[in-house]
Amino acid sequence: MDFELSREHEDFRHVVRDFAAERIAPYVAQWDRDHHFPVDAIQAMGDLGLFGLTAPEEYGGAGADFTSLCVAIEELGRVDQSIGITLEAGVGLGISPILTFGSDAQKERWLPDLVAGRALAGFGLTEPGAGSDAGATATRAVLDDGSWVINGSKQFITNSGSAITSLVTVTARTGEREGGRPEISTIIVPSGTPGFTAERAYDKLGWHISDTHPLTFTDARVPEDHLLGERGRGYAQFLATLDDGRVAIAALAVGLIEGCLELCRDYAGERHTFGVPIGSKQGVAFQIADLAVMAAAGRALTYRAAAMKDAGRTGPEFKQAASIAKLYTSEAAVTATRVATQIFGGYGFMEEYPVVRFYRDAKILEIGEGTSEVQRMLIARGLGLPVE
Repeated sequence: MDFELSREHEDFRHVVRDFAAERIAPYVAQWDRDHHFPVDAIQAMGDLGLFGLTAPEEYGGAGADFTSLCVAIEELGRVDQSIGITLEAGVGLGISPILTFGSDAQKERWLPDLVAGRALAGFGLTEPGAGSDAGATATRAVLDDGSWVINGSKQFITNSGSAITSLVTVTARTGEREGGRPEISTIIVPSGTPGFTAERAYDKLGWHISDTHPLTFTDARVPEDHLLGERGRGYAQFLATLDDGRVAIAALAVGLIEGCLELCRDYAGERHTFGVPIGSKQGVAFQIADLAVMAAAGRALTYRAAAMKDAGRTGPEFKQAASIAKLYTSEAAVTATRVATQIFGGYGFMEEYPVVRFYRDAKILEIGEGTSEVQRMLIARGLGLPVE
């Protein structure tokens, strides 16, 4: 299988890179300091067609492949991780579940605004007592007189409380299966639904620009036809969603490594000590060479997995490739920010330099869309090991 990027992909990369340089880079440091979610910039990304890349033309999308989305996420991530995750979550966790599992009526109602970037959607999976153990979901939904009545809470939900959030798709227990296993279904909850509250945004270590909230549901009532897909298929739906998301997170991590590589290469040529550029010292140059290796390896793993997705190979081999890409790139990204901060020395500890923002933003890559420990467990199981 050929997973070399096409000329069209590379041309598209330059379009997104130019956009990020003009519309994101000059302002991102201030947005980060202010914890400001830039609605205008997000909607400009919609105008560029980024949210509609993988959506069909009938809903206003471009009908492009998953690889194109990864290219866009990577390029945004080179400039800022919060902006990159807004796109990743907007498509992978907002649009994709509705596009993949929604009814025609649900698609017609929700997708046009989401695809155009006029609106955002979140995906409510994680709970205080149910993160990686999604089977422990405590949020419940009960059918009552033609409506789902939802009670429970979610946490760490991206794009869930912004000024342009139109809905959150949530997983909830809707019954019990044989043997006492929970029946988990997925339900669309529009913003503004009585009883649905996006609580105060988190004060996070990183991703200061990203919109992230805890959610509460207190007798939140939505029509029965807001069930997404088949009742009881919520577990399978979010597993499929996470597989794609892991590849997209890998693309985001590759962008971060690339950003560190570019910053360090430039700085090593400009910063002089003892009369010579620090890049002439092996102690610095070799670390930057390692960043180049991380970027190349991460890109190869990421776009191999993306090519498998585009080829329709979404079985166990794809799941394994997605976990491998996510594990390697996320841990390499954390290492890359540590290296970059060290190369910048004292300046690397100053908020005016992008490496500081990258350093803060990197850690979550090892946690979101499945922790590194979960990825190792999945990879080990893919090797036939009976790991728990």
